Amino acid sequence: MNAPSPPPTPLSPEYRSQLLLVAKESIEHGLQLDRPLRVNSEAYPAALQAPRASFVTLQRHKELRGCIGHLEACLPLVVDVAENAFAAAFRDPRFPPLTSRELQDLEIHISVLTPAVPMSFSSQADLLRQLRPGIDGLILEEGVHRGTFLPSVWESLPEPGQFLAHLKRKAGLSPTHWSSSLKVKRYTTESFP
Repeated sequence: MNAPSPPPTPLSPEYRSQLLLVAKESIEHGLQLDRPLRVNSEAYPAALQAPRASFVTLQRHKELRGCIGHLEACLPLVVDVAENAFAAAFRDPRFPPLTSRELQDLEIHISVLTPAVPMSFSSQADLLRQLRPGIDGLILEEGVHRGTFLPSVWESLPEPGQFLAHLKRKAGLSPTHWSSSLKVKRYTTESFP
């Protein structure tokens, strides 16, 4: 069983606040100029300069309003958050672009991901036994099909079988699909506020 490596040191409350502020400013910048806020990562503490993958989830009245992110670290964390906040507000294909009147009711949630680790399993039952509800985020891949669920999705899909079936559907596969070429990776997140 491949378990993810221990998560990095949690971000301090001050660093979390800085990231939430950058996300909000990037959305406000997008409303005015239709592009993400340009962030000079060197102006931030080392923990926010480190390459980390993140997702930004937007909610209004407890309903999803946008969610975009990266599964692999490709940018300094503070830059990744700025770009993903803009994309969640204006580029999520499931929603129209955010309007200025929606801003006052907007809740911003950030998830910082650990690197994904491939899982080894011999069957769907074996895979389901290894899942840790409420902890694991999953990336499922089968040929050209790919999908991910953040650990927060366990709140609405608490049963491992249900979680996996919905993830397969999200990836464009049948909920009952199974093959020996199916690949699954897992990761954890530090989510806030």
